[in-house]
Amino acid sequence: MATLTQLEYLVAVDRLRHFGKAAKACHVSQPTLSMQLHKLEEEYGLTFFDRSKQPILPTQEGLAVIEQAKNVLREVGKLDHLCRNRKNEPTGDFRLALIPTIAPYLLPLFLGTFATRYPEVRLSIEEMTTENIIAALEQDRIDAAILATPLSVESFVERPLYYEPFSLYVSSGHPMAKLDSVNEDKLDGRDLWLLSEGHCLRNQIVRICSLRGKTGIFPNVRFESGSLETVIHLVEQGHGYTLLPLLATRSLARNRREQLKPFTRPVPSREVSLVYRRTQYKQPILEALASQVQASLPDDLPREKQKGIEVVRI
Repeated sequence: MATLTQLEYLVAVDRLRHFGKAAKACHVSQPTLSMQLHKLEEEYGLTFFDRSKQPILPTQEGLAVIEQAKNVLREVGKLDHLCRNRKNEPTGDFRLALIPTIAPYLLPLFLGTFATRYPEVRLSIEEMTTENIIAALEQDRIDAAILATPLSVESFVERPLYYEPFSLYVSSGHPMAKLDSVNEDKLDGRDLWLLSEGHCLRNQIVRICSLRGKTGIFPNVRFESGSLETVIHLVEQGHGYTLLPLLATRSLARNRREQLKPFTRPVPSREVSLVYRRTQYKQPILEALASQVQASLPDDLPREKQKGIEVVRI
């Protein structure tokens, strides 16, 4: 019969597609990991991985076994959590991911209070792009994430935390700097700074603005950045405009806030949610996290979807 250790090795190799990396992740030597998987293959008369491929790939017969191994490990984790947390209070390890356009603005609002209020929760936080978050949730490498939704993944629960309106942030010398408000139909993207591919905020801004294949602000410059702060600084230096979610505008210097232009109704906004697998069993921590995030939000940030806003899909 397979041991839990063997199943952990099996899932690790499937996730990392490399025996050496899987051994390192499991804190064992590669010969030890390989030997245990070889024993498992002999016991069941199956070959789990095609070792001739680089990176290695699971065999067709191995796929079903690996998926069941994930289910077993998930249920064992649930059993362990229930036994150690009989009072149903927030306690234990919790792995949380946030997208880079949310993390620097939301974390400072709730993290200190959460850590103080729930000292028994050992919180591990990582920034990831939406694509990597989806993969990490599906592979049980994280417990939950805070990101823009909807994702429309059947195996996930999306619990909206707040709805964040966008504003136009425009350089002081730009013609739109004279406007009191902006209609999104008037944006054609010619003077627009964007984040690099892979950021869902980029995709949302592309949906708001009709780009029509325009070149960038400088025809001889190709710009890609993963940092919203870099884009903000470019605008402040007198180049074009960008779109900012509400929390990101809080970091602007007071004298720069007059460069923010609100959108006319319906205001393009992003839905920000706590997302986790339907099989997630750390419900006390999820409840505590959602409650603390919402309690920390500024009063002008809607917790529920309201009339006059339009959620921009990813």
